[in-house]
Amino acid sequence: MTELLIDPKIRVWVFLPIVVITFLVGIIRHYVSILISSQKKVELTQIQDSQAMIRARLLRENGKYLTAHSFAMRRHYFNNEETGYFKTQTRPPVSPNSTAMLSDLVKGNFINVLPMVIIGGWINWMFSGFVTTKVPFPLTLRFKPMLQRGVELASLDAAWVSSASWYFLNVFGLRSIYTLVLGENNAADQTQAMQDQMSGAAVAMPQDPKAAFKAEWEALEITEYQSALKGVEAEILANINSSEGATIYHQSKTDDAYHRS
Repeated sequence: MTELLIDPKIRVWVFLPIVVITFLVGIIRHYVSILISSQKKVELTQIQDSQAMIRARLLRENGKYLTAHSFAMRRHYFNNEETGYFKTQTRPPVSPNSTAMLSDLVKGNFINVLPMVIIGGWINWMFSGFVTTKVPFPLTLRFKPMLQRGVELASLDAAWVSSASWYFLNVFGLRSIYTLVLGENNAADQTQAMQDQMSGAAVAMPQDPKAAFKAEWEALEITEYQSALKGVEAEILANINSSEGATIYHQSKTDDAYHRS
């Protein structure tokens, strides 16, 4: 079989432009998501309750590094029967806002799905019929519909990638580049955005603050204090004495060697 050769101009006018367009669309999606999310109003009580829950969880996990008095004082602030935060703060169950949920769903589709459909359709029309690259390993015929979208040639090797398929590979394959440029938890990653949208209904449903306070109160109440710093002074002094003894021994050996010479 004759080996297929690609015109070098395809690399400049098809291969690289698709990569650049996909990357820039992800950057724009990230900043548009930040702009839209910054317009959301968050209640002060929700921030206060979430921070209290985080502090209580950190106390359970890292309280062993505190003194017994400090641990008891902090647990008293949260769990006291009369003045404890989890006992005095009463929050009514938050009813789900169907209008806000629908608005968030529309915004998610506008940011994630619509650009993908428009840019994908434009690339499929603009660069229709181009073969852009070839994967460096053999593939079976099952991969032809995935890698050769828009190029229907039965005789073409399954390892070749069409322009439309190259775009979708870039959409789902630039995660590391986005993380490097924008940092973790960015909104440019299309795969993460689609996962968030799939689980949006579960995330949008607010939980009952009273039940959350009760669960955290019970978890903190049964937490037993065990100091991780018990006997640390003696251990540090022992390490210092052993290091000083080793230094003196090494110095004496050095002096003996010097006098012998």
